[in-house]
Amino acid sequence: MKLTPSLRVYGLGAILLVALTISSRKLSTPGELAFIIPLGVAGIAYLLAIREFFFAPSLPRRVIVIGLVLAALWHVPFLLASPGVDDDIHRYLWDGRVQRLGYNPFNVVPSDPALAGLHTPETRTLNNPDVSSPYPAGAQLFFRAVTAIHESIFALKIAFVICEIAIVFVLLDVLRSSQQSPHWILAYAWHPLLAAEVAGSGHVDIVGTLLLLISVAALARRWRAVAAVAFALAVGVKLLPIVLLPLYWRRVRVRDGVLGAAVLGLLYVPFFSGKRIPIGSLGAYVQSFRFNDPVFAVLERVAAPQLIVGLAVLVGFLTAIWFKRKSAAWSSDAFAWPMAASLLCAPVVYPWYLLWLLPFVRSASTVPLILWTVSIIPTFYVWHLRAVGRPWVVPGWLMLLEYASVATAAAVIAYRRLIRPAPIQ
Repeated sequence: MKLTPSLRVYGLGAILLVALTISSRKLSTPGELAFIIPLGVAGIAYLLAIREFFFAPSLPRRVIVIGLVLAALWHVPFLLASPGVDDDIHRYLWDGRVQRLGYNPFNVVPSDPALAGLHTPETRTLNNPDVSSPYPAGAQLFFRAVTAIHESIFALKIAFVICEIAIVFVLLDVLRSSQQSPHWILAYAWHPLLAAEVAGSGHVDIVGTLLLLISVAALARRWRAVAAVAFALAVGVKLLPIVLLPLYWRRVRVRDGVLGAAVLGLLYVPFFSGKRIPIGSLGAYVQSFRFNDPVFAVLERVAAPQLIVGLAVLVGFLTAIWFKRKSAAWSSDAFAWPMAASLLCAPVVYPWYLLWLLPFVRSASTVPLILWTVSIIPTFYVWHLRAVGRPWVVPGWLMLLEYASVATAAAVIAYRRLIRPAPIQ
């Protein structure tokens, strides 16, 4: 009996549901094999589902609806599970709390004995307590807004999941306006990192991703002021999308660009104190923080970290310029590849950083990036190494596994394009 595409998709959805439910039980200890193996199985099922999406011109609406219901189901156990004791979300809670108490998160250091009375049980275990916050002003104001409603890790996780759900609706609009099949919404909604890193650990990257996607949707509708403001807000959450600036050149008016820059500047107004630029521990992040950084590690032997970060931004800019010249006006590739190129040269590449790519990877040329979002999953093993007293370093064999799969996919795609016969004139 030959299975139809719909039945194959249902089967892969069932595998994802079981694997992610099992993985969620070990969310607080992501380095354990009991977390990584089922998450990896979910990743393989996801890649097989992507294959189905590529080969199916369309899928029935009921398949899409049931697929979204399944995604909602496997989010629930992650949402209810407690994240690791030192996950970033504890810092978010601290940053929101101290703002409401009248402190500047860019200036205060959580380990300062004078501030010990400000901590709650949920903030005492935040990571890197000896440095101030590195998160930009847009993220800070988001933390403050959520904690003003309810000061808890669960409230932050709920807010992030709401952003994730909002992306589904905005992305459906983008797919409709670009005349792509709506079944591609499952390429976003089914990704295992969404469940683990948004509903589970809770990462602010999803807020910036939502704002960036709103900007892209506004560009498609020629709502140029909205596009500029949403883009500025996305940069205000995390700096990564700044490399996409060339894509907005001549697509928004000068006055819209000025408006976006003004909005970004206004985000920082509450955090200025004297003549100090409110960047918190961003300098320490560039100077000292390292994770999963093969390109950066090589270049750091011959150049200063600040210079290499500048190079990473330049690589992203140049990639965006190339895509603006070569690709269709609303190509999703044009938004995915510049951010990916910049991340490849960054000093830190955590799995959740790739959340930024997920709404934009749905074409053959982005297959290497789709693979990357799955091949990065084994790097969670470093959390186990840290727990047993080993250095905070991704083993060479893991990085080889992660990046070799991406390079191989890119090479195969490039080769196929080279040997493709030229069209008859």
